[in-house]
Amino acid sequence: MSFARGLVAPELTAEFPGLRLHWTELEARVGASPRDVRRRLRELSDRVAGAGVVAMRTQPIPHAYRAFYRQVGLDPDAARIPSEEAAVRRLLQGRFQSRGTLQDALLIGLVETGVPVWALDARRVEVDSLGVRAARSGERLGSSLDGLALPAGQLVVADASRVHASLFGEPAPDHAPRPGTQRIVLYAVAVDGVPAIHVEEALWVCTDLLESG
Repeated sequence: MSFARGLVAPELTAEFPGLRLHWTELEARVGASPRDVRRRLRELSDRVAGAGVVAMRTQPIPHAYRAFYRQVGLDPDAARIPSEEAAVRRLLQGRFQSRGTLQDALLIGLVETGVPVWALDARRVEVDSLGVRAARSGERLGSSLDGLALPAGQLVVADASRVHASLFGEPAPDHAPRPGTQRIVLYAVAVDGVPAIHVEEALWVCTDLLESG
């Protein structure tokens, strides 16, 4: 299985050389998770304990994302990187909660690799121009006129026509897969210090779970 490389605005490539986006498109539906996926979540819950969560930030991939957060002016101790956010949520809830096939696949891919993956309704995406850039003046999140107004310069995941999400943020509600969605676009965001093999593994894990589910 091969994954496509998204576009990164030249000025961002110059400032953040390791910043990149990889994506793939597949047939998948939103629904309840099968027993095998729920069992896999339980097994992951047993692997994520308090001491391990504290030590996560010293591991290479979480460390790379934390360093990038600081580069773009975010405090990773306040706005947690995705893998740390998932681990803290598991501690607070006692275990990883099943939220359906799609969300469970994204969570498993994240926990197993440290690389965050998000999903978009393929009908909303122009994949040939999907990538990372700075928001332009007057742009909003998603397609709705009521979408969140974005400050110019904020880093976003977008295509030539619309903004799908802020970088490392959840997709606009009207662009996220929903019941009835038949094709989705998965994308992963990587930064300097995150090997390509881990990015591909994260996408592969999510794709495998969705296609087998």
